Amino acid sequence: MSATPVRDSRSGHLRRMLPRRVFSQVLLMQLAIAAGVTVLATGLFLAPLSSQLDDQAMRRALAIAQGTAADPRLAEDLLAGRPVPDGPVQTAAERVRQATGAEYVVVLDLQGIRRSHPSPDRIGRHVSTDPAEALAGREVMEIDDGTLGRTARGKVPLRDASGRIVGAVSVGIAYDSVRDRLLGAIPGLLAYAGGALAAGALAAYLISRRIQRQTRDLAFSDISALLAEREAMLHSIREGFVALDADGRIRLVNDEAQRLLGLGPDAAGRPLDEVLGGGRTADVLAGRVTGEDLLAVQGPRVLVANRMPTEDGGAVATLRDRTELEQLGRELDSTRGLIDALRAQDHEHANRLHTLLGLLELGLHEEAAEYVTEVVGVHRATAEQVTERVQDPLLAALLVGKATVAAERGVALRLSDDTLLPDRLVDPGGLVTVLGNLVDNALDAAAGSAAPRVEVALAAEGQAVVVRVRDSGPGVPAGQREQIFTEGWSTKQPSAHGKRGLGLALVRRLAERQGGSAHAAEAADGGAEFAVVLPEALR
Repeated sequence: MSATPVRDSRSGHLRRMLPRRVFSQVLLMQLAIAAGVTVLATGLFLAPLSSQLDDQAMRRALAIAQGTAADPRLAEDLLAGRPVPDGPVQTAAERVRQATGAEYVVVLDLQGIRRSHPSPDRIGRHVSTDPAEALAGREVMEIDDGTLGRTARGKVPLRDASGRIVGAVSVGIAYDSVRDRLLGAIPGLLAYAGGALAAGALAAYLISRRIQRQTRDLAFSDISALLAEREAMLHSIREGFVALDADGRIRLVNDEAQRLLGLGPDAAGRPLDEVLGGGRTADVLAGRVTGEDLLAVQGPRVLVANRMPTEDGGAVATLRDRTELEQLGRELDSTRGLIDALRAQDHEHANRLHTLLGLLELGLHEEAAEYVTEVVGVHRATAEQVTERVQDPLLAALLVGKATVAAERGVALRLSDDTLLPDRLVDPGGLVTVLGNLVDNALDAAAGSAAPRVEVALAAEGQAVVVRVRDSGPGVPAGQREQIFTEGWSTKQPSAHGKRGLGLALVRRLAERQGGSAHAAEAADGGAEFAVVLPEALR
């Protein structure tokens, strides 16, 4: 039961001893990696070096033996004499040994009897190792122990002038010299390894310093906590957030931005223009349109975007949904217009009641009845005219209300003679938005002109609905007939609830969503004419 607390205490103590900063931890890890790689490289170099030195020593011994056996006089002296310490074979072998620095040069006959040896007292004795392979005509390279200790050996057969094997030559190089060469190479190798380790340590320090600056000298736990907090914050706020890199690719997008822009979960890593396509929204987010609180329309939504560049060449953009606010603002504007119209109607109604009261007090009862019939008939005729030609109740109510507002503003609002719209609309609300925006703009343009008037034409062509609104205003210059459909573009003063320049953008966006179009032109009798085609508006 007591083992677990001890282990936990030790591990906790170890964690407390380790550095917490990213700079220190990265530096230690890189130093450990550099040291480990240096030790591994040194070991991998030394391991084959020993084998290479052994092979070089054996080949050197074999080469000396081959050179010695190639002397034809050596075979003749071997056959002519007996094994004596001062014979010609011993003299020739010692001359070769001293010239080459070999440990020994031993010449032996077919019985394995030494004819030469560095120790003369060993001449005439049988060799300590088996000479069978060399006497059989094969060359031998090996490292073995003999009477002179451990040596690298080379053995070759000794042949006479006719090529017959008459003995063998064995040459040995002291193994201590091979070991000395290996040990002599280690200091230089360690010097190179130390230099490489120092260079690696310097590089590790420089990289760690850079990481320290980039991470603001935070600890790994702090970075992890910041990332967790960032993820929670980005995905919980009710503002859209889009981060772009220097190449215009989406680096990060939160849930709200996906909802507002209609993006899928695979948007991250893709170019902004590829995801959103062309349009003002992409231009605003990409920085091609600059400013604060820029308006954009994405689908049915009205967005307010702000963009802030980052140090790495990218940018961060925030998006706010103003759709409901714009709708409420437009409703507020319409309500104020209706209130003004009702206030005017109230004055007009009071005047009519006073007139009627005066006629009754004067006893002009027939004239009073005719006056009431005339006043009621005018309003009834206007409503009946609209409902006969526009059979959808929402559109009819809109036009009746707009006619009242137009009358208050001194503008004549009328339906064209060819207007006829059946009650088969697929999306009455969308058409109300289109027609309401066009009529409001037309009333604003016509107000103040000579003989102000607005004419509305609604026609059904198969399943399509064509909306035309003409006004007697100053018209739209030819160079601005496309700009007026851009979000945020307006010639009017800002309204009480915020920015303008959204009505016509919404009209075109609604038309394009149904595969239709919205265009502006010059009316035949002056002013402007707006035409909207909705291909699939009727059932």
